[in-house]
Amino acid sequence: MLRILLAEDVAMVRGALIALIELEEDLRVVAAVDNGTDIVSTALSYRPDVAVLDVDLPGLDGLSAAAQLRTTLPCCRTLILTNLGRSGTVSRALAARVSGFLLKDSPPEDLANAIRAVAGGRRVIDPQLALSAWDCGQNPLSAREHEVLRLTAGGADPGEIASALHLSVGTVRNYLTTVVTKLHARNRVEAVKLAYDSGWLP
Repeated sequence: MLRILLAEDVAMVRGALIALIELEEDLRVVAAVDNGTDIVSTALSYRPDVAVLDVDLPGLDGLSAAAQLRTTLPCCRTLILTNLGRSGTVSRALAARVSGFLLKDSPPEDLANAIRAVAGGRRVIDPQLALSAWDCGQNPLSAREHEVLRLTAGGADPGEIASALHLSVGTVRNYLTTVVTKLHARNRVEAVKLAYDSGWLP
């Protein structure tokens, strides 16, 4: 019997996923959480074989939680569920070394088979997601540019970013101009959206 931890914030979807998984004789959901913050502590309590995680969760996103699980409970495999909207998320998932990546609208039998596959040590990725990752391309931003954009996305103004990174305001503005140019955006807001949609910002 494979023991499953499920993380999904939408109650109706969570209930449907539990019901689907437990239709399989060899699968059992031992715990379910509605946010990313509770994933690691719950996994340590229940010791599941596989954690099935929604990529977009309140508190801590599924990929960040998967990375933490890999460190704290390496015997637990991770299967990420997502919509096709953010192709760059696949690259982040591969970098986080998740065990599997599946579309939410996949047939129910695909979910059960993916759980069994990752529990057996294999890696699973939906073909559509693999193609979207291929099309996405690499993040063109340097580490410093990425950090400036991340702080901008969090609502910080150039003065606050300058203080946080020990830079001058002028230098921060130059970084932001470079970011906008590299992402072929019209302004900072669009640059943040493009980076988010490409999976370069969590």
